[in-house]
Amino acid sequence: MNFGFTQEQQILRSEVRKYLEERCPMEDARRIMESAEGYCPERWKEIAELGWLGLLVPESYGGAGLGWVDLVVLLEETGRALFPSPLLGTVLATLAIVENGSPEQQQRYLPRIAEGTDLFSVAWLERADVLDPEVQATRAVREGDDLVLDGEKLFVTDAVSASHFIVSCRESEGPEGIALAVVPADAAGVTVTNLPSIDASKRLGKVSLAGVRVPADATLQGASGRPAGAAALGRLFDHAAAAITAEMVGAAEGAHAMVVEYAKARRQFGSLIGRFQGVKHPLAEMYVDIESFKSLLYYAAWCLDEAPDEAAEHVSMAKAYASDAFTRIGIDAVELHGAIGYTWEYDAQLYLKRSKWAKAMFGSADHHYERVAELGVV
Repeated sequence: MNFGFTQEQQILRSEVRKYLEERCPMEDARRIMESAEGYCPERWKEIAELGWLGLLVPESYGGAGLGWVDLVVLLEETGRALFPSPLLGTVLATLAIVENGSPEQQQRYLPRIAEGTDLFSVAWLERADVLDPEVQATRAVREGDDLVLDGEKLFVTDAVSASHFIVSCRESEGPEGIALAVVPADAAGVTVTNLPSIDASKRLGKVSLAGVRVPADATLQGASGRPAGAAALGRLFDHAAAAITAEMVGAAEGAHAMVVEYAKARRQFGSLIGRFQGVKHPLAEMYVDIESFKSLLYYAAWCLDEAPDEAAEHVSMAKAYASDAFTRIGIDAVELHGAIGYTWEYDAQLYLKRSKWAKAMFGSADHHYERVAELGVV
C-alpha cells in the first residue's frame, strides 16, 4: 500500500517530540526513572492536558477519537525519548474499555482516564509459560450481586502506580467464559508488589487477588451483555504487541541517532570513526532493520483499525522482527561507543536495557514467528 502520514499526524509527531525534548530530556528521564513512583505526576497531568491520554477515547467521552496510526506516532516519540510513564498500560486499558465496555461503563471510566484522574493498567499474564488467552488460572465466582476473584497476575505494567486494574479471569469453562473485570487497586484482598526490571523506566509488578469482591457489573460487557471472551483478550494481546513495537521503533531510532552523532564526532587513528567500514556497515544494517520492522508495524497498525481479520498475523510479524533486530541494535549501540558505552553515565546502555525489556514483553520473537506459521502466512 502507498502509506504516508497526514499533515495532522506529522504535526502531532512534531509537537510530541518538542514537548519531550523540552520537558523530559534524558537527564530528567533518568531522574524520574530512579524515583519511587517511576513516573512524574506533574508530567502526567501535562500530557493529559495535551490530549495524549485521550487519544483513543471517543470524543463523546472527552477524548480525541483518533486511531491506531495516530497512536503509533505518539508511542514512537515516547519510545525515542525513553519517557518514563504509565502510558502503555493506560493505552491498553483504554482499548479494552472502548472495544468491550458497555456505554455506561465507557461513560464511567473513559473520561477519568482521558483527564488523567484514574490510572489504569491491564493484569493478564500469569505463571503459565504460554501466551494463550484461554489459559487463565484466575477465577471469578458470582456470589449474589458480587464477583469474587482469586488468582495472581505477573508482569503488570506500572502496577504500583495504578488506581485500577483490568483483570482477565475465568467465569466459566470454554472460550466464552473469559471475562475482563475492572478492579480498584485499593479493593480489599488486592496486594501489589514491585518486580525487578532490567529497564528502570518500565516498572513491573505482581498483583495478587485473594477473595476480592467487586460488583458483578464490573466485568466489561458490550452490546451482547456477555463476558468479553477469549477472542477479545486475544485482540488485546495484539494491541499490546503492536504498542510495544511502536515504542521499539522510536527507541531503536533514538539509539541509532545517538551512535551516528558519536561516529561523526569521535576521532581515532587520526580520522573520524564514521569513515571506518567497521562502523559504517553496522550503522547501515541498523537503519535497514529499523525501516523494515517500522514498515511491518505501520501496516499492522492500519489493520488493527481497518482490517481486523488480518491484524494478528501482521502484528506478530512486526513484533517478531523488532524483538530480534532491536536487541542487536541495542548491543551495537553500546559496542560502537567503545568503553564509554558500557558506563552508567552514558545513555547508550539505557537503550540496550530497553531492548532487552521489550524483547520478551507480550511475546518473544520465537512466540510470534510460531504464531505467524500457525496462521498460515505465506
